[in-house]
Amino acid sequence: MSSSSLATSFSLLDRLCEGDPEAWRRLVTLYEPLLRGWLPRAALQPADRDDLVQQVLAVLVRKLAAFRHNGRTGAFRAWLRGIALHELRNFLRRRPPAGLTADPDVLDGVIDPADALARAWDDEYTRHMVNGLLALAEREFSPAAWLAFRRLALEGAAPHAVAAELGMTVNAVTIAKCRVVAWLRREGRGLVD
Repeated sequence: MSSSSLATSFSLLDRLCEGDPEAWRRLVTLYEPLLRGWLPRAALQPADRDDLVQQVLAVLVRKLAAFRHNGRTGAFRAWLRGIALHELRNFLRRRPPAGLTADPDVLDGVIDPADALARAWDDEYTRHMVNGLLALAEREFSPAAWLAFRRLALEGAAPHAVAAELGMTVNAVTIAKCRVVAWLRREGRGLVD
């Protein structure tokens, strides 16, 4: 097995821990919009939100090597939420937005997984990650392979119908779908589950 095929067997999370520059680019592509979408709920000005997003990503870079996935669903998501909340709390203590009357400590409740805001974060995180991984996957595969995957896995079309549409064999469209699914599982391991 070549070293390049070994490298591609690692998840995005694994490659991030190894310091892979492409993995960091993908991390920013996936997480920056998520954080930008989540942080406006804290009544921040756009420039403050930009600063805070960069701060969260900087902390993520510094602390990722120490992150240990405990095998529980949502471990990375909860860890990232904790970082985001900690940085938001610190930011609000340093520079509360004009008119903010709530104590930054009110954010402590968001760490409770039963809290409505925590559940909303988890739902939004999962939706965002799946959509982000799908967008990355689309660029990784040929148009025919991506279309076969999309029609079979996302739209529920029958393999024989997709094969006829694409001028491929049923086996070829099934293999294309399986390759994309395997890529998504590998890239998303530890991030989505």
